[in-house]
Amino acid sequence: MWAAAVVSRFGDALRGAALPLLAVSLTDSPVLVSLVTACGFLPWLLFGLIGGAIADRVDQRRAMWAVDGVRAVLMAGFAVAVWLDRATIGLLLALAFALTTLQTLFDNAATALLPSVVGQQALGRANARLMTGQEVMGRFVGAPLVPVLLGLGAAMPYAADAATYLAAAALVASLGAAPPERAPRPPGGSLRRDIAEGLAVLWRDRTLRALCASTTLCNIGIGALIATLVLHITGWLDAGNTGYAAVITVYGIGSVAGGLVAARLTEKLGRARALVVCGTAQIGALAALGAIRSLPVAVAAMGLFGFAGIVWNVTEVTMMQQRSPDGALGRVSSAFRTLSIAGTPLGALLGGVMAQAWGLNTPALGAAALFVCGVAALVPGMRSVIN
Repeated sequence: MWAAAVVSRFGDALRGAALPLLAVSLTDSPVLVSLVTACGFLPWLLFGLIGGAIADRVDQRRAMWAVDGVRAVLMAGFAVAVWLDRATIGLLLALAFALTTLQTLFDNAATALLPSVVGQQALGRANARLMTGQEVMGRFVGAPLVPVLLGLGAAMPYAADAATYLAAAALVASLGAAPPERAPRPPGGSLRRDIAEGLAVLWRDRTLRALCASTTLCNIGIGALIATLVLHITGWLDAGNTGYAAVITVYGIGSVAGGLVAARLTEKLGRARALVVCGTAQIGALAALGAIRSLPVAVAAMGLFGFAGIVWNVTEVTMMQQRSPDGALGRVSSAFRTLSIAGTPLGALLGGVMAQAWGLNTPALGAAALFVCGVAALVPGMRSVIN
């Protein structure tokens, strides 16, 4: 399962770096180019809850390898279209939308399957290893290879992505873990009822409800930061492309370092305390980034932000897996993801407005304020949680 996740992330990194370059070669409309990114979020809002409900109804292994098989076919067809010079911006948008729609089922199934693969006590370490492997493969292996592949042909990144989907499908299909046991479903159950049950579980669990609200607020801040970071570094700091590359690289290094120690850190501090500490560290990093006009400070701040961010992510997913009732994890996961992911595009829009109205550094300060609200929303639900 780890190998499948890492291989798939490698392919995603190839596609993620190549698609924007292809988009700007197909159209000079900023709106159409921005829609490519929007297609990475919109299916979660439309189909995320449905994907979670389906994930709780089916054999998650079969769902995962079937989804990857379909994605391999889609990517192979797109690679052929690029090779034949038949790709259009409309085809690109349709592909991005279809891949993310399929991802809503895959990600929820993967989250629900992991506890049956490694067991409850190993979830923290397993999540940390999954996220760290994906970060390394995507940021430090996949993305840097894109110029090399493009040098071999415009279709090569997409053909390679199709091959990684096939490899991941084969790896998931080889899993020997038995599917998790589920209680018999009541007769006449519908997807709408299943979705409502997942939302109800998330709402009734005070800790998960607080964690979801906190993550949503933080994601609004992250959206604002991501959308304007290049302007912050190249404009407000006047550090140019080299400075931006340095910030992004150190952010990736910090994320990997955080993944390597996440399990031990949460075991030492306890999960609730680890979340509060990481959120507080990110507030400090964002405040320094927005208030101090220095490239070394920005590099250090983003390194700390990446470190604390992946520890937060590992802890968040592990707590959700451990606290969700048997047979409902896919639905709880989808409800959590759908609500929290909705904050990112909202934050991106907010960041653009803030940067234009009040200065290029204000999105980072606004993100810090949102993280303060996020940590404040988190604390009441964590008082009864020790580990």
